[in-house]
Amino acid sequence: MNYKDIMADLKAGKYAPVYYLMGEESYYIDRIADYIADNALKPEERDFNQTILFGSDVTASAIVDAARRYPMMAERQVVILKEAQNIKQTDALEKYMKQPLKSTILVICHKNGKIDGRKREYVKAIQAAGILFESPRLRDRDLPPFIEGYLSDRGVAIDAKSTQLIADAIGADLSRIASELDKLILALTSQLSPLNSQLTVTPQLVEEQIGISKDFNGFELRDAIVNRNVFKANQIINYFDKNPKAGSIYAFLPLLFNYFQNLMLAHYCPQKHSQEAVAAWLEFKSPWAAKDYMTGMRNFTAMKTMQIISKLREMDAKSKGLDNPNTPPGELMKELIFYILH
Repeated sequence: MNYKDIMADLKAGKYAPVYYLMGEESYYIDRIADYIADNALKPEERDFNQTILFGSDVTASAIVDAARRYPMMAERQVVILKEAQNIKQTDALEKYMKQPLKSTILVICHKNGKIDGRKREYVKAIQAAGILFESPRLRDRDLPPFIEGYLSDRGVAIDAKSTQLIADAIGADLSRIASELDKLILALTSQLSPLNSQLTVTPQLVEEQIGISKDFNGFELRDAIVNRNVFKANQIINYFDKNPKAGSIYAFLPLLFNYFQNLMLAHYCPQKHSQEAVAAWLEFKSPWAAKDYMTGMRNFTAMKTMQIISKLREMDAKSKGLDNPNTPPGELMKELIFYILH
């Protein structure tokens, strides 16, 4: 089951005996576990029927002992295991999965990884007992839809530039993104008035509340490069060189690599003259997201794109000190931008 399906069942009051939540992205794991902790029991039932355990402090046998207890003056009990990745021996848990107690909701949070692929019987037992959910880390191209969806669910609109500013600056850390979006929502709510009842996130608000410059940032640099705006690209690079905290080669290398990697794929699209076809080829949810790639294919040939990807790899290595005894990051930035644009 995916996250939306699980949450729909939980909100409908449908609870499974076991939830095994695993993966690199902790945001969805925390959301599911927190919802169960806050809603599966009434407040007055939690003192005696909700147990929080940590994998670094308990054994699988102790977890099973807690799960096999019967609830006190309640319909069910909840046992939440955090840091499940620290449990080494899972035999007792596997045995419990084959016959879980129906009056217990056992939530197992396994972050920064997943069950060892060799433990197939354990996986099968979990799937038979309840819900096995994997939360992979989102790719960069998945971040704008997440941001837009998060705000839309709360009645807030956002323009495309602001969405990309946030995604580029924060990266694939959904918990931090959600925290920053909550900050924006709070700021917008405080500005509501009879004459201004529309909640819309703008680049100016992003700059004010999150501290991301709307003029000099990775997104603006990428935009200048895509459009081969040599003056603007060099203006931004010089600004970064003088203000390392505003941006550095370490921040924008992944952004540029992701763009040119996708641009290389776009060159191989069977219908590369159609923005809708390119968007589908790159697995974008909106044709609008392919706009920069249509521009990029006009400005960079497939051969040049391949050479740029090679140069990005070289600069990534040099920025980490490989075959680079003394060239400072600022000079590496300038060399890279010159190579891309000439």
